[in-house]
Amino acid sequence: MYTLLYGMIFVWQTIYNNEVIFSKENNIFTALISRIVGSIMVLIPIMVEGIISERSIKLYMPSVQDIRVFTFHELVHNINSITAILEHGRHTFSEKNIEALVKDLPRHHAFRYINKGSLTDAYFELAYKTLEDQNMYIIISNTGSPASEIISLFTKKQYNHVSLSFAKELKTIVSYNGGEKIYPPGLNMEMIKYFNKKQDASIVVYSLTATPEKKKKIIDKIKEINEQGNAYNILGLILKNSFRPNIMFCSQFVYKMLKLVDLHYFEKKDGEIKPTDLVELDYSRKLNYEYKIQFNEI
Repeated sequence: MYTLLYGMIFVWQTIYNNEVIFSKENNIFTALISRIVGSIMVLIPIMVEGIISERSIKLYMPSVQDIRVFTFHELVHNINSITAILEHGRHTFSEKNIEALVKDLPRHHAFRYINKGSLTDAYFELAYKTLEDQNMYIIISNTGSPASEIISLFTKKQYNHVSLSFAKELKTIVSYNGGEKIYPPGLNMEMIKYFNKKQDASIVVYSLTATPEKKKKIIDKIKEINEQGNAYNILGLILKNSFRPNIMFCSQFVYKMLKLVDLHYFEKKDGEIKPTDLVELDYSRKLNYEYKIQFNEI
């Protein structure tokens, strides 16, 4: 089965090389993008093996003892799992996604602050008005952005972004993100429409009880970060480390803000936190489910 799987990947890579990389219709830019994608595709067999190992997909001949219980259903399940992995990888590493990522990378900086003052006085005025609502709101989102799709290959999760809001109506959403090509990557306000980037995009909202004093302290800290400067921790997604205090990624930011006021409900190194950890590691049931928005639902 492994031989068959790797053979399929080899055929796929060969066809891509012949039909895309060496296509006569390529210009300089598309040629560069196609070669970058081709280079990434070299790693696909390793990624597939890791996914198969982690999910314990049975790709082996059954022993004599197991042969009686190794069913056709299991074989079909394994083949379907492999097909799903390849299909997800094909979509994730599409030319459109890779092109968007390549264009966006020069906007990032992992060692110095490039975003400063993106949150306005009007935002903070609105945030401070929410202190009577004694809840913080945690939003996990399945946006379908190119970065989110790439991250999903490594996290193996559907939801790959997390944000904070001080109001249930989500008029004060804030997190670390790419800035939507309006602001530099880093600490930015978010709007609901930014989450709707694919057909099955969705967000799930949870609340966490917080006193007005704790909410104010978080808002004050966000205001301080906004004034000092910040940047999106793109290298931290791989290295699990920040080079400066205000350089973070989304889940790192949310966890640090909660920990600042002792609202965190699990212990983990902030550089290793996935967005879904904020929900899945709530063993003491501190969170309350509020609602889900399924975009483009027919």
